[in-house]
Amino acid sequence: MPPISIILAAMAVAASIPLLWVSLAGSRTAKTTVLGHLTDARKVVLERAAGERVGKPALVALGSRLSRLTPQSRIESLRHKLTLAGSTSRYGVERLLAAKFGAATLTVLCSMVAPLGQIERFSLLVAVGAGLIAYYLPDLVLTRRGRARQDRIRLELPDTLDQVRMTVDAGLGFEAALARTANAGDGPVAEELHRLLREMQLGVPRAEALRNLSARTDVSDLDSFVIAVIQSQTYGIPIASVLRVQSDELRDKRKQRAEERALKIPVLLIFPLAFCIFPAMFIVLLGPAAIRIFRDLGPAIGS
Repeated sequence: MPPISIILAAMAVAASIPLLWVSLAGSRTAKTTVLGHLTDARKVVLERAAGERVGKPALVALGSRLSRLTPQSRIESLRHKLTLAGSTSRYGVERLLAAKFGAATLTVLCSMVAPLGQIERFSLLVAVGAGLIAYYLPDLVLTRRGRARQDRIRLELPDTLDQVRMTVDAGLGFEAALARTANAGDGPVAEELHRLLREMQLGVPRAEALRNLSARTDVSDLDSFVIAVIQSQTYGIPIASVLRVQSDELRDKRKQRAEERALKIPVLLIFPLAFCIFPAMFIVLLGPAAIRIFRDLGPAIGS
């Protein structure tokens, strides 16, 4: 067990980190100074919260240094996970690396000073293990969030294509129909459509923008839709016919997936039935009879 002075000093250092962050991230009252028709840019910047002026640049700087020490394949994997989760931040990977490093460091410090009782000799091993868990836990959370977002895209895509098809049948062009559908929605599909339209407005060709849309997601139904739209543009097939076929096909696929999940339910119910419900039922039904048998036959067996 380390001396009490070392424990108190380490706890003070660990407690000072969140206090410093709160003090830096505290918001200020927004005031804008206008001189004639010009705004004092320096005062506008200084009136921002200290977390935006100091905290975020510090995190980005720390993350950029950590990214130089991280393999490029790992950086690309984290960037892909952030994209699947819906993050469009420019410095998303740097902030994620800084958050992972900070969480692991703080966990190791807290584990080193925590009383471990009889396993004091393994304190360093426990601290390292806790630090590794804290370092990789954001990856698991990010992966889970990305899967949930992809499942939601897969679920909303048939209805979105129906809206695009009806809008095209009403006389609007393909891009105008996408814009109207994106403005009417508020889910991840609408977010991806907004990003697709922004890329096309910036001069990206439609085929390339659609391929970028497919690369930002991990949904096979969306990939087939993108391929069909690109082929319709290449061979001159009416887009309304393509949208009608794609929406019907995706709706059938969604129905088949629902039926497949329904067929898996009896198999999944075997484990709770065998290990939870049946033992409790047997105890309730056979328990009183077993108690009575032992009570009646106990004296005879003892004699």
